[in-house]
Amino acid sequence: MLSTPDRLRIALLALALTPAAAAPARAQQTQDPNALRRLNGSIAALTERVSASVVQVLVTSYGPVQQRSDRADTDLVIGRQRSMGSGVVIDAGGYIMTNAHVVANARRVEIVLPGPSEGGSAVAHAASHGRRTEAAIVGIAKELDLALLKIDDAASPPPLALADYDAIRQGQLVFAFGSPEGLRNSVTMGVVSAVARQPDVDNPLVYVQTDAPINHGNSGGPLVDVEGRIVGINTFILSDSGGSQGLGFAIPSALVGMAYPKLRRYGHLHRGEIGILLQTITPTLAGGLQLPQDWGAMISDVQPGSPAAAAGLQIADVVVAVDGEAIASVPRLAFHLFTRSAGDVVRFKVKRADGEFTTDVTVIERAHDFDRLTDHIDPQRSLVPQLGILGVDLTADTGAMTTGVRSPCGVIVVGRTPDTADSADSGLVAGDTIYAINRTAVGSVAELREAAAALAPRSPVVLQVERNGQIIFLAFELD
Repeated sequence: MLSTPDRLRIALLALALTPAAAAPARAQQTQDPNALRRLNGSIAALTERVSASVVQVLVTSYGPVQQRSDRADTDLVIGRQRSMGSGVVIDAGGYIMTNAHVVANARRVEIVLPGPSEGGSAVAHAASHGRRTEAAIVGIAKELDLALLKIDDAASPPPLALADYDAIRQGQLVFAFGSPEGLRNSVTMGVVSAVARQPDVDNPLVYVQTDAPINHGNSGGPLVDVEGRIVGINTFILSDSGGSQGLGFAIPSALVGMAYPKLRRYGHLHRGEIGILLQTITPTLAGGLQLPQDWGAMISDVQPGSPAAAAGLQIADVVVAVDGEAIASVPRLAFHLFTRSAGDVVRFKVKRADGEFTTDVTVIERAHDFDRLTDHIDPQRSLVPQLGILGVDLTADTGAMTTGVRSPCGVIVVGRTPDTADSADSGLVAGDTIYAINRTAVGSVAELREAAAALAPRSPVVLQVERNGQIIFLAFELD
């Protein structure tokens, strides 16, 4: 029995062969009346299968709101905001991938799961409103615009597999799923317009470009192939009108696959590195340095003691190929290295004045400074059960492991403990620094735990927190 993808390919082939390819006089005899039906049935079956793994993401956050016309221009009004996007189940256990910008500054994240009748008849589909469930933010990679969410295992739809990025081809048929403009569980069809598009020449990231209509609300949803595998995560569009103009972009499956295990384990990316700096070759640069070619990518620096130095790479080496792939530009080389993790071996082929040189370079992973805070965790002293967090005291030592803090004392949130009984939904995330609870300054985990324990159940709690270099207040009630 043929699978859905096989039926879809056969139907498309049959449709391509009839009747346009035949002579007009024979068109009526050669046309297959069932070709369109098979194509229609195959697409419908694929849509039903994929839709079961696509979710809507509802986010509550705080930010600037529209001012009244009678208020001064200098007034800044902060209020509750609601936004929505899409997501796709990427692994068993309730792990959902979406865009980082979808959950930016989120105070609360809810997932709308597909209802049991969706994908059936029009009447049944219209009657289904989906099921809502709370989601936790496991990790965020702003540099890739990816975020990993987690819902309860029992409520999780089946995951979708990732497509092989190296096998994706221009012109390949793809489908975009999501909730454009809030219209939940929508699907559009198109082709891969470009496999590796680089909208920003100063950014090494490349995207899968598609003409499948993508609009606001599709962000975070999957772009899938005829097998139902994730080609990429829809992330942005280029548009003069704000609507789809056939210029949609998705984060390639290779980057999604690289980011997922790191976001799940660490909550952020661990970038692999080999210790080189790259520079685009210009004719002037090539002439002054007497390089063997006046285009491509050149190594402008090699860090002493790095894997690149140990492998014999040198300043002014012109990179010809990496892992057998010809290199014509810095962005392509940077993207190739971006997808590599610690332990991977990358084969460089470079040109020099005295000929070509080939060497293997082992990628290392420099631990994020924040990860070193886990060394300071004490299972008993670090726990603040009322808030459901593990924290460490802000000192000169621990402060140096963060991205910079304003105060010399406080409590750094190292992790959350969502399974802790009687803990409140505080909205705290790893990396937050707590300075005060209900206007009472706290300089240590012990002081924070003591102040929280003194509060009565259902009492209001306001935490003064520094997050990403900004002071915010988190307000909630104790359970």
